[in-house]
Amino acid sequence: MRKIENEKLKIENRRPFPILRFSIFNFQFSILFAATLLLAPVTPASAAPRTADILITGGTVLTMAGPNIENGSVVISGGKIVAVGPSAQIDSKYHAKTTIHARGSAVLPGFVNAHTHIPMTLFRGIADDRDLMDWLTHFIFPAEAKNVTADFVKWGTRLGAIEMIQSGTTTFADMYYFESDEARETKAAGLRGVLGETVIDFPVADNKTWDDAMRYCRAYVKRWKGDRLITPAIAPHAPFTVSEDHLKQVRALATELGVPILIHVSETKNELQQIAEKHNGMTPGQYLESIGFLGDDVVAAHGVWLTPDEIKTFAQRKTGVTHCPESNEMLASGAAPVAAMRAAGVDVGLGTDGPAGSNNNLDMIEEMASAARLQKVTRGDPKALSARDVLEMATIGGARVLNMGDRIGTIEAGKRADVIVIDLMQPKTQPVYSVESAVVYAADGANVTTTICDGKILMRNRKVLTVDVPATLAKAKEYRDKVLASLQAK
Repeated sequence: MRKIENEKLKIENRRPFPILRFSIFNFQFSILFAATLLLAPVTPASAAPRTADILITGGTVLTMAGPNIENGSVVISGGKIVAVGPSAQIDSKYHAKTTIHARGSAVLPGFVNAHTHIPMTLFRGIADDRDLMDWLTHFIFPAEAKNVTADFVKWGTRLGAIEMIQSGTTTFADMYYFESDEARETKAAGLRGVLGETVIDFPVADNKTWDDAMRYCRAYVKRWKGDRLITPAIAPHAPFTVSEDHLKQVRALATELGVPILIHVSETKNELQQIAEKHNGMTPGQYLESIGFLGDDVVAAHGVWLTPDEIKTFAQRKTGVTHCPESNEMLASGAAPVAAMRAAGVDVGLGTDGPAGSNNNLDMIEEMASAARLQKVTRGDPKALSARDVLEMATIGGARVLNMGDRIGTIEAGKRADVIVIDLMQPKTQPVYSVESAVVYAADGANVTTTICDGKILMRNRKVLTVDVPATLAKAKEYRDKVLASLQAK
């Protein structure tokens, strides 16, 4: 056996350079293996997640620009919406600094309250159950004359901002006084505002003469035009409280400065009577058209008594209308022809009007339900205005009325990040067969859990983050006592 092994060893030793041959073989194999790796198709690793500010995930996203997205996500960065789609396709692509889980909730564009008087929160409930002229002349105008100051506007705006944030409003159009002070508070609260300095043909809190008012408007627009959140506007009160010459001045100034006009139009039968008596039987819409006032920069609040011809004119002029159903009901002003306006191509938004006896709250969800129901009963048609219709009016409809439809009103990539989350897992909203129905007819402002405006979280888990709530509520009580004392004084 040992002899056989020795013979094998001799044969092996006679092979030339056995170790070298083995090394050359391994070198050749290594080269071939490396070439194979280089030439073979390469499967890239998954791209690293992109950084984002906020990810809202798992909710039902009502984009208001297309079909709803079940189990959807919205990605926000730099104040804009950067992505929206099914969570399964979106979430893994982004690493967010803040993640908001929205399972069981609806995710919508922030509401647009297209007509209100926010500082009047401090007059809330001061004079209920009256018609407009009685309410204005005997209560509101006197109360304003005795109480409205820059400080009043500051605290009233803070109170209104809290209420709007808590009920999902991210943009509002306002008509009031000391509007630059209101703009400052609106911006501090993180809300978006189209804020109109009210001008009227008698002395008011901030301007005692018409010339003072025009100077104020110029300075106000100069201060705020171009701001990311604030759009300054001029707000002549109404055709029956502002003269023809002054309305023409407003029209010219707004055109010169490139700012919107906010005005009450055709709110009551009394207004129709006053305009007809002063202007050869014309209606308010006809009168405004006759003096060259209407245009796509005009936002007309109410429009309760617009005629079919006026509706056609508004559509041609691209003048938007803000429907305020609860105010119109509260003051018994009437029911606006909303369905007819929409059918004619008029942009129609929703507004709460002022919270001082003409509504008493700023809840846009409640306003949507009232709008739908009012059209149904006045037209005798349950299909006159659907839940989806009023959701559009409260979001993209209002945005279009304010000429902001290219920036807000829908959840789409590239738009400003005004987004809210509405909890539908409450007893009052369960079970959910239709998300639109649950939001409009079952929920209310208290169902809103998260409010985001321009990419900034203003409220999360019902906690308002941008306004001092306890201090504001305490100040509101102080003002109630002051207002009561002023009205009792001779």
